[in-house]
Amino acid sequence: MSANLELKKELVEGIKSELSNAKSIIFVDYRGITVAEDTAMRKEFRENGVTYKVFKNRLLVRALNDLGITDYDPKMFEGTTAVAFGSDEIAPAKIFCKNQKELNKMSVKFGIVDGKIMDQNQVEELAKIPSKDVLIAMLLGTLNAPVSALARALNAIAEKQN
Repeated sequence: MSANLELKKELVEGIKSELSNAKSIIFVDYRGITVAEDTAMRKEFRENGVTYKVFKNRLLVRALNDLGITDYDPKMFEGTTAVAFGSDEIAPAKIFCKNQKELNKMSVKFGIVDGKIMDQNQVEELAKIPSKDVLIAMLLGTLNAPVSALARALNAIAEKQN
């Protein structure tokens, strides 16, 4: 076998490993962005624990097929393709969709979250979910509201008796 073929096999194995270990994967068309824009987006991905890489479409298709993921539209692998691998479900979609909105140049092809294929609209909806910290704050606020109302009511009763 040629060294080139062995290198491609190693690349496919690396892609399969990344795909298997990620909770969420977003496939994007990055056409039209400048190097500075790409660098800024990569920095934001890194800061949030997301791996962002560009692969050849043939290698991505081979890795997906080897893993048994075949529910995607093959036309999605036309043009340029970059992949964002996340250790949580929301971060890759949130970061990419924010940058897409600001730059108005790129587009989501599709995503895979917890092994399920998501189309562009589903990925964009996923990006709208608040972060974990915001969700926890909302939950705590909701849980705190009845206790606060009870405390105000008891305080009002105590003030009436004085």
